[in-house]
Amino acid sequence: MNPNTSKSCDTVLLENFHREIWSKIPHLEKTDGAKVVNVTPLIDITEDLKECARKEFGLNLDDKDLQVFGKFDSNLLSGSIKVRPAVHIIHDTIVKGKLRSGQTIFEATSGNFGIALGLLSKLGLDVVTLVSRKLQEGVFEELRNEKTRIINLDMDICPAPGMKDNPNLLAAKATAANIRSQLSELGFDPSIFDKASSEVQSLLAGQDIINLAKLLAKIYGCFCPEQYDNELNIDVHRTVTAAEIDQQLHEKGHSLEDFRIVCTFGTGGTSGGLSRYLFEKYGKKSLHVVFPLGDQDVAGIRTKGKASGLKFYEPERYAGQHEVDFEQAKRLLKFFVDKGHDMGESSALALYAVMQMANFGGFGGKFVVIVADGIQKYKKNLEAIGKKQNRTQVSLQEAVSNIADYDRVIWIHTQYTPREEGIEMIAKTLGVDKSKISVPKARDVERLLATQQIPEELNKVLGGADGKSLLVCMMGNTSSMAAQVLAGKGIVAESLNGGISALSQGKGKQIFELIRVATE
Repeated sequence: MNPNTSKSCDTVLLENFHREIWSKIPHLEKTDGAKVVNVTPLIDITEDLKECARKEFGLNLDDKDLQVFGKFDSNLLSGSIKVRPAVHIIHDTIVKGKLRSGQTIFEATSGNFGIALGLLSKLGLDVVTLVSRKLQEGVFEELRNEKTRIINLDMDICPAPGMKDNPNLLAAKATAANIRSQLSELGFDPSIFDKASSEVQSLLAGQDIINLAKLLAKIYGCFCPEQYDNELNIDVHRTVTAAEIDQQLHEKGHSLEDFRIVCTFGTGGTSGGLSRYLFEKYGKKSLHVVFPLGDQDVAGIRTKGKASGLKFYEPERYAGQHEVDFEQAKRLLKFFVDKGHDMGESSALALYAVMQMANFGGFGGKFVVIVADGIQKYKKNLEAIGKKQNRTQVSLQEAVSNIADYDRVIWIHTQYTPREEGIEMIAKTLGVDKSKISVPKARDVERLLATQQIPEELNKVLGGADGKSLLVCMMGNTSSMAAQVLAGKGIVAESLNGGISALSQGKGKQIFELIRVATE
């Protein structure tokens, strides 16, 4: 498995690479005035987003000057945007003689980059990916389908640059022994691993899987693409992806100068390349980066806290950073997939952020959303979303039409309670008497969500297991979580999509006018 030390280009490998892979992905065709060829679809999804906002969240965006395009990289070879940097890096490496036929590639991955590298198996290149058990089943299946060899770290971590606080040396030793065994099964000499075992354990204790991949490649004389540190990861999005979007917008009579690009954060390559292009060509910051909330796990992307230690996390280049609730974005995901759009979890999060910006922010109305991958890997999760929504979610239109079916309307929030004006608006919009609306203590709602148990006073408000309740909160997030907890207790309750913000649409009311901080 030692590499050929010659620095000359492996011309046979390069020819096969061009024929089998390079020719099938977007790249600059310099013979045609540097035009990007093999482009992925840029689709106007404005009307679908407006319909989703109305039906799923009770938001009316019809009066907004809004235009949204989805850049569907889910159509790419290997099914994700990650094939762009993977191919760019490997092409450069072959040309420079750093990678030759028969070599092995090591890389840490959250899924898509490893799947993209798996395409190299048809060229006689072996790929070994370091992954954690947090990967979804569908991601594991696609990695195996691409014939990558997997080292399962059996740790609930994603590739990270190192967490130096509270290292768990005992767990690190156990994981190191597990890696040694898996390497041996793959044909690697365990005695070579043993010489570096202390360094391996140190990296594992710090959860530094990025540098672990580099170390394994080094000690076994293999190649590591180093996607988290390789400048080519940024370069491909600056020279190809951004230019491709600009090219397609011009063909539709638009200019990227007038648009904001919205994407999630994985390694930082996409945001880094797009932000550079926008500033270099148009002299502006118009790249928005989206993260899930700090306690949420979304396939292939990071929370803001976990992004901060990465080389390509560059907040000074962004026009904005947005942390949004993935639980709400799941509803958008199901809506768009049901509409026939091939969109994955991270893309739904980015599109949900656009919905929020269009509705609440003082942003321009033109957006391009990066659809980084498709739904195939996440179909089992999507089925679960559908079941959950059918049980606990209801739109404003449905609630008003069936208001007689509810025995009570309950305000549910851990921090805020409605003012008298807010209660009156809830009653008037839903078509019920104010006496039908209850406002339990915020601390009881907090206890419900924290302990998954129903406090006695809140149980009285709910009427025990009798009847059916409509739950209302600010945006629909807290009431949705509460409805799910109550469903598990056999209590029938539905959450109003969009919460009080949906009720205030078109009434000239801002949320802060209708609520106040809970005093108890």
